[in-house]
Amino acid sequence: MTDTALTQRMVAQLILATGYEHRDEPFTLVSGAQSHDYIDGKFCIAKGENLRTICQAAIDMVGEPFDAVGGLTMGADPLAHGISMLSGAQWFSVRKEPKGHGLKKWLEGGRLKTGDRVLLVDDVITTGGSTLTALDRINEQVPGVEIVAAVTLADRGDTASKAFADRGIRFVPLCTYRELGIDPVVPPQ
Repeated sequence: MTDTALTQRMVAQLILATGYEHRDEPFTLVSGAQSHDYIDGKFCIAKGENLRTICQAAIDMVGEPFDAVGGLTMGADPLAHGISMLSGAQWFSVRKEPKGHGLKKWLEGGRLKTGDRVLLVDDVITTGGSTLTALDRINEQVPGVEIVAAVTLADRGDTASKAFADRGIRFVPLCTYRELGIDPVVPPQ
């Protein structure tokens, strides 16, 4: 078994033990898709030991340097902070709406600049829409950053990988629905 496969299996076991529940009644995801499989990525990494394990796995699986790490608040924030602490990169958050006063910024935390190598993160991904929204906000504010990869704790389906590939972005899920043993989510058309 490869290091990647071992890491994905370890991450899946952690999610299943601390952040997963099967629900009899389906619920609606942000993507509009329905699922019976609830993944609470934030709860899964709420303990320091779990956050450290997951963040180190992300750094190891990406396997190349980056200057900054972040994504759309709230799903990206704990991962960005943890990866920043372990890697020495600066963290940032992308707001869902611009700040209502002062500089009316979209980006908080570290100051990105042209040429920075950026790692995008999110806790759980179905379509990649939140991460791509964060990318668009970053590109509007700081043209010329280089995206090293998009990392997620869990990929719930097969849609996000295509969305990232279409934008020329390497996608690194720490585990997928396959390792979790759940049905893939298929967003409505």
